[in-house]
Amino acid sequence: MTPGKRKVAVVGVSLSDCGRVDDATPYALHAQAARRALADAGMDRSLVDGFASAGLGTLPPVEVAEYLGLRPTWVDSTAVGGSTWEVMAAHATDAIAAGHAEAVLLVYGSTARADIKAGRRTGNLSFGARGPLQFEVPYGHTLIAKYAMAARRHMHTYGTTLEQLASVAVQARANAALNPEAMFRTPITTDDVLSGPMIADPFTKLHCCLRSDGGAAVLLAAEEYVRDCRTAPVWILGTGEHVSHTTMSEWPDFTVSPAAVSGRLAFERAGVRPDEIDVAELYDAFTYMTLVTLEDLGFCAKGEGGQFVEKGRLTVGGELPVNTDGGGLSAQHPGMRGLFLLVEAVRQLRGEAGERQVKRTGGRLPELAVASGTGGWFCSSGTVVLGR
Repeated sequence: MTPGKRKVAVVGVSLSDCGRVDDATPYALHAQAARRALADAGMDRSLVDGFASAGLGTLPPVEVAEYLGLRPTWVDSTAVGGSTWEVMAAHATDAIAAGHAEAVLLVYGSTARADIKAGRRTGNLSFGARGPLQFEVPYGHTLIAKYAMAARRHMHTYGTTLEQLASVAVQARANAALNPEAMFRTPITTDDVLSGPMIADPFTKLHCCLRSDGGAAVLLAAEEYVRDCRTAPVWILGTGEHVSHTTMSEWPDFTVSPAAVSGRLAFERAGVRPDEIDVAELYDAFTYMTLVTLEDLGFCAKGEGGQFVEKGRLTVGGELPVNTDGGGLSAQHPGMRGLFLLVEAVRQLRGEAGERQVKRTGGRLPELAVASGTGGWFCSSGTVVLGR
């Protein structure tokens, strides 16, 4: 096979125990997810020569690889927040295609919820006060306030309403109701969202992602390995990545996320259009993230996200099923959730999603999916287009 020309497939995916996990360390969740993904693929650990991880250890990913008993010859520890895993998937795909690795394991695990409950940490109000961030911290600009301010700008510019933003949370919960692994499954209404306690105007509690424990793993391999794997391959068709800003003053337009660039690149490289996508898994730390990412990926025009989401399009049975597992708003959100997006996209394309399985015209399984992660306060984005 000519270097740089090999096709790359996702051959194994898994979640660790998720939700409320009080009796495991983050390392244990990494290991549990990794073992399950290898078992899913039917691939022996000895074949894994590439490893990608971020967010744990003094020397990530060295410590985690050691814990898992791996000695990789290709590594990635890119850390760009929630989009980390889509960016890592892009890097791993390029490495495998070029012949620098044969099988790359992406793993994440966090006990974000359990640590707070046990008093081992506090909630992150900001990312710190060093470097460029020092110029914003004195004004009390918390992490959630940055998302809230961006949402308000979209509302001011395009007339997006609170009810439209709330409908994103309502539809995410409707999808979670079909997912036995989701942390919250009880249906909610628009009034439930609007009447909740205010967190950062305009976001009430249900506009915001939950905090959970959990881990995930995704195994990518060169096409030569596919025939020996237990599962049907899901191919990586195209990827894109982009970084935008870290200080709000350097963000040119609060209504445009970096997915506008990463998505365009991913679709161009995959040779597909947004209107061909069957299912979308999008980072949703807040309802506004879903809405603006839909616009920037090209599923609707800029400023039309409010009207697009309010008609039930995002549910499993909708026109464009989004966050079919319930997303970070209802299923699980243990921190950098981007890897969970890839797991759910693969499960949907394989037809393994159970009651929440998306079916297209004639009862056929979805053929194309997109996973788009966002990091920081719209600071970075990674987008991956996948197909059967």
